[in-house]
Amino acid sequence: MAERRLPLPSMGRRGMSPSSRNLAQDGAIPGVPLSRGSSLVDTAVYEGGQRIAAPADLVGTCRVLREGEGRMAWMGFYRPAEGELDALAEEFDLHELAVEDAVLAHQRPELERYGDTLFVVLRAARYLDDEEQVEFGELHLFIGPDFVLTVRHSESPDLSHVRRRTEADPELLALGPEAVLYAILDAVVDGYGPVLRGLENDVDEIETQVFTAVATVSRRIDELSQEVADFQRAVTPLQGILAGLAGGFEEYGVDEELQRRLRDVADHVTVAAERIESYRSQLRDILTVNATLVGQRQNDEMRSLTQASHAQSEEVEKISSWAAILFAPSLIGGVYGMNVDHVPETHWLLGYPLALALVLGLSLTLHGILRRRGWL
Repeated sequence: MAERRLPLPSMGRRGMSPSSRNLAQDGAIPGVPLSRGSSLVDTAVYEGGQRIAAPADLVGTCRVLREGEGRMAWMGFYRPAEGELDALAEEFDLHELAVEDAVLAHQRPELERYGDTLFVVLRAARYLDDEEQVEFGELHLFIGPDFVLTVRHSESPDLSHVRRRTEADPELLALGPEAVLYAILDAVVDGYGPVLRGLENDVDEIETQVFTAVATVSRRIDELSQEVADFQRAVTPLQGILAGLAGGFEEYGVDEELQRRLRDVADHVTVAAERIESYRSQLRDILTVNATLVGQRQNDEMRSLTQASHAQSEEVEKISSWAAILFAPSLIGGVYGMNVDHVPETHWLLGYPLALALVLGLSLTLHGILRRRGWL
C-alpha cells in the first residue's frame, strides 16, 4: 500500500523543519516541563507504523523526530496551563488563535486549516449509568505533516486506548498523522453509541412515567431535552468536519483505505444525528402529551372541587332552611314565654290553640316556600 501524506512544509536537514531542529539543539523548551506531569501525558515517535522511541520529554521527542525522514511524533496533553503550549506553537508553526482555543477550551466542534496544519475540535460524550446523565468532554487536535498534538480536557475519550489500538495496526499507522486523526474520530464516534442507547432508555422510561402520573416527570423531560440538545450540538458539526476532510481527499492525496474508513465514520455520524433528531421529536411529543395529561388532571381536580363545593352548598342550604323553619316557633314561644303580666292572650281560652296554630302555619308556609326554591 503506497503511503500518501499531507504535503510537508519546507524541511531542514534530515527531514526536520528548521524550528523543530532548533528546539532539539537548544535542549530546553521555555514554559514546558521537561518531565512528564499532569499536563504532558505521553509522547512517542513512529517510523513505518512502528513506535521507535518514547522520549521522557518534548526535547527528546523533537530530537528523535529530526534524526530520520518519514517519522511522526504524537504528543498528548491533558489540560495544559496557559502558556504551556507557546513554545510548541513556535516550533511547529501553530496558529496563536488555535493554541489559545486549545488551552481555554469551551469551543464548539470545528475544523480549521492553517497552512499545512489542521486544527480540529471534537466533543466527546459518555453516558453515566448511575446518574442517568450524559457527560461531555472536549478534545483539540493539531495535525501537521509529521506530528500530532492532542489536548484533552476530559476523561473521555481514552486516548491511551486509542494509541494502543492504533499501534496494534502498523499498516494503518504508517499512513501518517491522518491515520491518527481517523483513529481519534473513530473512537469519539464509537463513544456516541452507549450514549444513544442510554438516551433511548431514558426516553422510553419517560414515556411510561407520563402515563403513570409521576410527579417529577415534567422536570425530567426538560432535563433530558437539554441533554439531547447538547448532544446534538456535539454530533451535528461532525458532519461538516468529515465533509471538509473528504473535500481535501483528492487535493492532499489521502490514501484510499483511509478515505474508506473516514467515510465509514461519516456514515456512523449521520446515523447518530438522525437518531438524536428522532429523540428530540419524541420528547416534543411526550412534552405535548404530558401537558395535555396535566391539564386533564387539573380539570378533573377542579371538577371534583366544584362538585364538593356544590354538595357543601346544598348542605348549607338545607341547614339554613331548617334553621329558618325552627326560628318561627322559637320566636313565638319566646314572646309568650316572657314573664309579663299584661298579655291578653295568656288569659284567653283560645290563646294556646291559636299560638300552636300560628306556629304550625308559619312553619308550613316557610317549608313550602323553601321547598319551591329547591333548598329542601
